[in-house]
Amino acid sequence: MPEPFRVGVLVSGSGTTLQSLIDAGAKGGARFRIVQVVSSKPDAPALDRAKRAGIPARVVTQGDDGREARDRRLADVVAKTRPGLIVLAGWMSILTSTFLDRFPDRVINLHPSLLPAFPGMRPIPDALEWGVRYTGVTVHYAEEVVDGGPPILQEPVPVLYGDTQESLRERIREVEHRLVPQAVGLFAEGRVTRDPTRRRQVLIRDGGPE
Repeated sequence: MPEPFRVGVLVSGSGTTLQSLIDAGAKGGARFRIVQVVSSKPDAPALDRAKRAGIPARVVTQGDDGREARDRRLADVVAKTRPGLIVLAGWMSILTSTFLDRFPDRVINLHPSLLPAFPGMRPIPDALEWGVRYTGVTVHYAEEVVDGGPPILQEPVPVLYGDTQESLRERIREVEHRLVPQAVGLFAEGRVTRDPTRRRQVLIRDGGPE
């Protein structure tokens, strides 16, 4: 039986998306395995989730030497586990090319809007302030431009009359916890291809790998 697809997860906070991946990976027939969790904060609750699941966890913080030096250390830590995919599951720091170039087309992120709408740090309040009827969730390739990588999966979430940030965030979170494991499963099955020349084109193939 082939080894499960190896996945690394980078976190900074509570780790609810990490938990959705842990739960999905524990199901019978799962094609992937989380081999490491790395946190940017030593007190992130996500580290407790990793510990309870028996997943090796590390902390890599940004010191006085700056972000690129941090990313060099981070890349070295991650590379040792030989991941086929790295998931930014609430990683609240911009990654530079120092990290991303070590793992080309193997780093994905999620964002609580239908990109390119509402990038940045305020997607949920921005959606409410604009009065849009739909926002959503995007799983996309991570690039140095914040929320700038091409989408892999997207799913709309309706904005209801009377929604608050909390009520809308809760419905968005439900989609995130389903869409991220789905995206990881597609990578594990070899069904995601990014065009080498038209870099914003992403193909999701039906069925298994060719």
